[in-house]
Amino acid sequence: MRAAFFFSACFLFTGLLLPRPVHAADVAKPNVLILYADDLGFGDLKIYNPDSKIPTPNLDRLARSGVRFTDGHSSSGICTPSRYALLTGRHHWRDFHGIVNAFGGSVFKPERLTLPEMMQANGYKTAAIGKWHLGWDWDAIKKPGSKPIGDGRRAGFPPTAFDWSQPIPDGPLAHGFDSYFGDTVINFPPYCWIENDRVQKAPDVMMDTSKWKPIKEGNWECRPGPMASDWDPYQNIPTTTRRGVEFIKSQQESDQPFFLYFAFPSPHAPIIPNDRFDGKSNAGPYGDFVVETDDACGQLLQALEDSGQADNTVVIFSADNGPERYAYARDQKFDHWSSAPLRGLKRDIYEGGHHVPMMIRWPGLTRPETVSNALVSQIDIFATLANHLEFSLPPDAAEDSHNLMPLLRGTGETVRTTHIHNTYQNQYAIREGDWLLINAKNGYGSGRNKAWESKHNVPADDQQPVELYNLADDIGQRNNLAAKHPDRVAAMQARLKQIRQQGYSAPRLAK
Repeated sequence: MRAAFFFSACFLFTGLLLPRPVHAADVAKPNVLILYADDLGFGDLKIYNPDSKIPTPNLDRLARSGVRFTDGHSSSGICTPSRYALLTGRHHWRDFHGIVNAFGGSVFKPERLTLPEMMQANGYKTAAIGKWHLGWDWDAIKKPGSKPIGDGRRAGFPPTAFDWSQPIPDGPLAHGFDSYFGDTVINFPPYCWIENDRVQKAPDVMMDTSKWKPIKEGNWECRPGPMASDWDPYQNIPTTTRRGVEFIKSQQESDQPFFLYFAFPSPHAPIIPNDRFDGKSNAGPYGDFVVETDDACGQLLQALEDSGQADNTVVIFSADNGPERYAYARDQKFDHWSSAPLRGLKRDIYEGGHHVPMMIRWPGLTRPETVSNALVSQIDIFATLANHLEFSLPPDAAEDSHNLMPLLRGTGETVRTTHIHNTYQNQYAIREGDWLLINAKNGYGSGRNKAWESKHNVPADDQQPVELYNLADDIGQRNNLAAKHPDRVAAMQARLKQIRQQGYSAPRLAK
């Protein structure tokens, strides 16, 4: 896959430049459904990569029904920070870098305005279903003097360490959601369903993977801790999808618009597609897991149709970061590169770590079969919805969010020219136009795989202190141009420093 493929749809984008009438849906309060995948590669979906070994008919159909962005980005190459940035309109690295670990506290400060809080303020019923991974106040229900049992990485709190009858504070309900259903994180304790701020069934045993059906690819990667004795991780997608369908259908007679944030646990490890999806792809169990995720998206989209709400619901799909390092073995065994045509995986600040699928269908606003090559970010969803709702964002909210309305309306305006990528502290990359500077010795976070580099013609490390790429003709990041363009490197480093120090990048705050 080369840059020519990546930018091949540019002629379709010119259709956006034609003037269009304003429809009633442009000024109403549409429902909003965000579908958020976990560790999904840019090259996994057929609509983005014709050579993908994974059929994704529902997401392909969604992409064709609205705007498919070919240059969409998460804020980070890992889970928690990307979710935080999406729900705050603020780069995660202004506040933290890592994930919330097992029984970790909330990453939200009480005064931080969140996207669901803004939607609530505008009369929306808000719900979160699925993966949370943004923290709770578990100490509030932990019994005094409780300590982990076991040694090292196998140490975990026992079920008796918590008073499971008590509400768990500082979770989704404390930050703008009227309701929540999920298991907070599929591979972190507690292994049980949580509804709103209480467990549905108290954990009564320690996590034991021998009680589950065998894993189908990779490792369980489950942290030790309390588990409900009948817990079955294979039921995660079926159960959350069913709850999502029920929520959507329950809103069909309501005069109140809804905002549903549906966050999948997939295709993040553990890779556990249910049996009916086995062999549905040509990319092994991971590919089958993507097929199951696509099927779940199809069920949620069908619920919109069946309930008569599809024509008044904005649907946004994206993923928190690129694919896990199992992608290297998958490429070797199945000749399917999940990040195609990009270099890099989850944790990396190479494009494959944060350059993700992103599509928006906005009935009455976006035109079907539209492909946009504009630089965009998940962080921009906040300002976009605020603009549509005529909500005046305060200066201490959504500091990095750009309004995508010009792109969705097709005015041809440039919305964003700069984006900063980061996973680990002191390893940043900055995008300006077609140029991408990795302000570090390299962009790896998941480690270098020399066999993959050899197969994909990645040159040996040239030992330069930074890397500079022109993505217009080198989307795979093979040709480091830093030595040829020292002035550009210096200018981009200065711009990176400026944005980090000034505390914002949103255009409205520069005025």
